[in-house]
Amino acid sequence: MARASETAYAALREEILSWDLAPGTVLAEVELSGRFGISRTPVREALARLVADGLAEPQGGRGLVVSPVEAENVTELFELRQALEAQAASLAAERRELAPFRALQDQLREVPALLTDPDPGRHAYYDLVARFDDAVDEAVQNPFLVSALSAVRTHLARLRRLSRDNPARLLEAAREHLLIVDAIVDGDARLAADATRVHLYRSLRSTLGSLDRSLGGNPTLIDSTAVREKDATPR
Repeated sequence: MARASETAYAALREEILSWDLAPGTVLAEVELSGRFGISRTPVREALARLVADGLAEPQGGRGLVVSPVEAENVTELFELRQALEAQAASLAAERRELAPFRALQDQLREVPALLTDPDPGRHAYYDLVARFDDAVDEAVQNPFLVSALSAVRTHLARLRRLSRDNPARLLEAAREHLLIVDAIVDGDARLAADATRVHLYRSLRSTLGSLDRSLGGNPTLIDSTAVREKDATPR
């Protein structure tokens, strides 16, 4: 049962993060049970985990629905992200093994080549960002901090789906990541934290600008219409 619950949870989580299940979509136990070919008990367990993640929530008599994404929450998420990631970068500079961060230095210098990839999802670039996150998470040696960071990144992944493709910003972000990595390699905890704060300040401004364009200046509930309009925008 645990395996069935884990499979359902992983599939639903990915569909929510990729907007295959848009905000407001009803998550019906009976329908999901039939879809996954499992009983309602593991489905219920999977849904409970999504609620704990903040990806699903109760809505009146409709049962559970995919949680909305609200532009007004972006700043709050970044406030928490800054506190957590600045501390993580500082600890990583104090506790790191050099090898993974030296490898990241080389890989981040190759980002201009990655951005020539015609893949509209920029998967190679975001895979590199994920490796950066993983290296920092490993270096901090603090499972509680890593768990808190994971929760924040889950919600940021949904916001990324709405951001318009901006190679110039991605290149800037790679340079900012490289500065953080350089500081970690040098063991400079203060510079690592400060570089992280600068990176997140610029990321917040870019994200808010992208969302404002996606929503036509209306900072209210983000729904699947905004996503479809974004997907129709020539790249």
